[in-house]
Amino acid sequence: MGHRQIRGAGCAPARLHSVPAREPQSVSTYRERNSTADKALDILLMFGDDRPTLAAAEVARNLDVARSTAYRYLQSLVQSGFVEEHPGGGFRLGPRILELARLARRGLGLSQLAQPVMQRLAVSTGETVLLTRLAGTAVICLERADATERGVRVSYEPGQVLPTNAGASAHVLLAWLDPPDLERILATTQFTRFTDRTIVDADRLRRRLADTRAQGVAVSRGELDPDVLGIAAPIRGEGDRVVAGLSVAALASRVPDDQVDRIAGEVREAAAEIGGRLQLLAQ
Repeated sequence: MGHRQIRGAGCAPARLHSVPAREPQSVSTYRERNSTADKALDILLMFGDDRPTLAAAEVARNLDVARSTAYRYLQSLVQSGFVEEHPGGGFRLGPRILELARLARRGLGLSQLAQPVMQRLAVSTGETVLLTRLAGTAVICLERADATERGVRVSYEPGQVLPTNAGASAHVLLAWLDPPDLERILATTQFTRFTDRTIVDADRLRRRLADTRAQGVAVSRGELDPDVLGIAAPIRGEGDRVVAGLSVAALASRVPDDQVDRIAGEVREAAAEIGGRLQLLAQ
């Protein structure tokens, strides 16, 4: 029998398709955001699971520029390899994006160090294990390890962007941020509701993050998908700084309440082991 996959509290909730395109900003702390580079970045951020291709007219509308101007920006991205023309019309992400993603993951060194620990944790818990990190104001998935004997698995795509307001993976990455960095994210991020348990209030999220710091682990139930439980712990690198998160994502029905603490302990130990390897590498 094949595996039935559920997209959820790991890295790809069924109702999460993309990071909303940023609204044009009239004033910036440092300068006006009107350079070609700024516009190019805005175009790249428009792509998502629900928007794999873009038309010049769509780009023009989102950037509030003439269609000819939008087309000029797109052609600049095509020439650089970041975007390519789709045979069926419009534009899609190009090979240069994939190459940069590969180099970014390789350069971190984190994935290679974490993989054997993640696989061991997946086997011991019988659940999916995820490695995540913060990238600007977004949370992204780096790696996944699966318990192959399970008939139902939580699924995601490498590089999937997660919301910052929902799920254990996000909470554990935000909880130890410096206050100014956290407030910047809370002030600039659009909170999306995925279930009736999703946190969409900044004050409530601050309280949840305080609880996470006190407990040393984040636990979420049904915040991205009503059926999924997430348990995450911070991975600390050089200088004891939180550089990533390690989490177990499971069907809530498979994890009785009296087993949550046991799994949380295993996640903490595995995260500490990965962090120890990172710190040794930095010496």
